[in-house]
Amino acid sequence: MTFSNPTRERLKEILQASQNIAVVGLSDKQDRVSYMVSEAMQAKGYTIIPVNPAAKGPILGQTTYAALKDIPVPVDIVNVFRRSEHTPEVAEEAVAIGAKTLWLQLGIASDEAAAIAEAGGLEVVMDRCIKVEDSILLPQGKSGQ
Repeated sequence: MTFSNPTRERLKEILQASQNIAVVGLSDKQDRVSYMVSEAMQAKGYTIIPVNPAAKGPILGQTTYAALKDIPVPVDIVNVFRRSEHTPEVAEEAVAIGAKTLWLQLGIASDEAAAIAEAGGLEVVMDRCIKVEDSILLPQGKSGQ
């Protein structure tokens, strides 16, 4: 079966219903795309939860966790900034913590990760930038709709 992303309308619903976004591979370097995207999403009102085992402290003012399983609050979206070959493991972790959506950033896709996540009941978005989609679908923010 060929993977297809949710419709734009469904992406809007996912974003509207989501608050906590765990960002796997979030860099503490401000010039990295993961940092810029997460900073923009945080400014739009989402709670960003950094996941980076190499980080030496908070990122974007938030406690950084080594793994998804260490996060003490429910996660709506697991947003992934890791190479495609690392995403099946992330998908397994996302299923294990009961996340609702696995979102692989622009340029990242894995049929294996998608199959794992879907089998675990998660919705899957691949090869899409969450910041771009949010800007297009919710230009006024979640409360402005």
